[in-house]
Amino acid sequence: MAADAVTGERTAWARNLAAPVRDFLRTQDAGAGALLAAAVAALVWANSPWWTSYEDVWTTQLSIRLGGAEVGEDLRTWVNSGLMTFFFLVVGLEAKREFDVGALRERARVAIPFTAALAGLTVPVLIFLAFNAGTPAAHGWGAAMSTDTAFALGVLGLVARNGTRLRVTLLAVAVFDDLVALVVIAVAYTEHVALTPLIIALALFAVLLGLRWAPPEWRLKAATLVGVGLWIALRASGIDPVIAGLVVGLVTSAYPPARGELERVTALTRSFREQPTPELARSAQRGLAAAVSPNERLQYRLHPWTSYVIVPLFALANAGIHLDGGLLRGAVRSPIAWGIFAGYVVGKPVGIMLGTWLGARTGIRRALSWPVIFGGSVVGGIGFTVSLLISGLAFHGADLEEAKLGVLAAALVASLGAWAVFRAIAHLPARVRARQLAGTSEDLVDLSEDVDRERDHIRGGDDATVTLLEYGDYECPYCGQAEVVVRELLQSFGADLRYVWRHLPLNDVHPRAEVAAEAAEAAAAQGAFWDMHDRLLADQELLDLGRHAEELGLDMDRFWEELSRHRHLGRIAEDVASADASGVAGTPTFFINGRRHQGAYDIATLTAAVKAAQRRAALTRAALAATP
Repeated sequence: MAADAVTGERTAWARNLAAPVRDFLRTQDAGAGALLAAAVAALVWANSPWWTSYEDVWTTQLSIRLGGAEVGEDLRTWVNSGLMTFFFLVVGLEAKREFDVGALRERARVAIPFTAALAGLTVPVLIFLAFNAGTPAAHGWGAAMSTDTAFALGVLGLVARNGTRLRVTLLAVAVFDDLVALVVIAVAYTEHVALTPLIIALALFAVLLGLRWAPPEWRLKAATLVGVGLWIALRASGIDPVIAGLVVGLVTSAYPPARGELERVTALTRSFREQPTPELARSAQRGLAAAVSPNERLQYRLHPWTSYVIVPLFALANAGIHLDGGLLRGAVRSPIAWGIFAGYVVGKPVGIMLGTWLGARTGIRRALSWPVIFGGSVVGGIGFTVSLLISGLAFHGADLEEAKLGVLAAALVASLGAWAVFRAIAHLPARVRARQLAGTSEDLVDLSEDVDRERDHIRGGDDATVTLLEYGDYECPYCGQAEVVVRELLQSFGADLRYVWRHLPLNDVHPRAEVAAEAAEAAAAQGAFWDMHDRLLADQELLDLGRHAEELGLDMDRFWEELSRHRHLGRIAEDVASADASGVAGTPTFFINGRRHQGAYDIATLTAAVKAAQRRAALTRAALAATP
């Protein structure tokens, strides 16, 4: 059988270069710390003996001139409308990745976050208007509506460390928030719209959509130029250009690398190794870049910059308030400050809970229990970045300072409230948690084919609550290292863990991996799969398969006959096909109870992941028992 027939439409040989949601969230955790530090620094600076320098610095004019054309703004505007475009670009990229290949790829799961976001936007606005109806300040209603993505996810990382599902849901809610908020900025907070630049912006957006059919080697560069043009056109039209970032992110697709592209990279790299010329070096670089989706490449480059530099710089430029007795007394009586504060602290939780309930009434199962949803809705009351952005557009002078105080007070109270709620959730009785879990949807399974006792190679008992499945390659050194960890796990968890091995020989980089997999299957035909498996991973040079078979006491004539006729190649092809269908992008790749394990596979990380799966399985069993 030809190699292509074995490996199917896709294979995966490279280390995973994707930016999975766990990496996104992990960066957000640290970025939230930098954001908080910058906000505190801004307050200290604005209340220091040199407090007048705060406004002097951020109102300094910076102009860029090219011939007769000039763009001039103060530093604060460059940060708010320029650099923050990259923040919204990263948010859009991660949302698109989740829609394409992540937890929201099952479209029905989008419905509840959407209704939760919609109600979570509406209720705070109504509360703000209740405080400010009939006054000029009512125009600032947009300042009370949007959850801060970076700050909220960072707080969740502190108060609910194991809540990945909650954080993905909150990310979806926050993205809908941001999209609506940017539309609001474009519509409600734009005084004059120039028609010609707006038409140009729409035309550039159409070009951006069309670039998905462009050759991959220059698609990203062309999209960058079009994105810059879109930003300039929106600014010239009078619409805040930060909306360009989110729009570009939402149209930038994410996808797993295709086998043809990966094998082409291998060939290019091999050619460069044989003839290290500048031309071949450039070809190898371009081929490697083209194998990874533009979504993931952009995230990899931009996310650290937005989390650690751009958003903290935004906080430094906008959070500084010179506090004095007059401002504090005015804020206590200010309907603007109270409208924003109540909108976030009260309106956000009420709106998100109401929207989730309405979405669940349609028959769609919610992903989270009601206590956890409430905790997430309290975190949703943290409005910082977009709220300050809209406040700067809607208010001026003392009104702006009072609005900022309302935003900061709401963020502080919502953070403390979230900590209290999740502390309370942790102390709920197990039977209560089980009943709540009974009403939630099942985990979205990443593994395309369930474990089959009749065909899969399994270590451990059938009654184990946790199944650890590995796609591996006998010539892969990482698989050899992982084998030590797997043995420790099996010894540590005993009968509560079963282990499954599936073949994924990476033929273009490991030339003997496929024949080693055939040897393992030939040994399996004689009842000695695991004995051969252990020997192959211990001897990854794979120099003497016959010696291993002979020392295991196999029927050598049968062993060599099956290898020479490739009797087991079809069985290996089935494993490879299931790996491709599951989006596997390297070896070793682990699945725990059908869900892909993201991140490291050292003993500490995998032990924590297996324990989390144990807890989830125990709660699921209790939930089933509690269901009438």
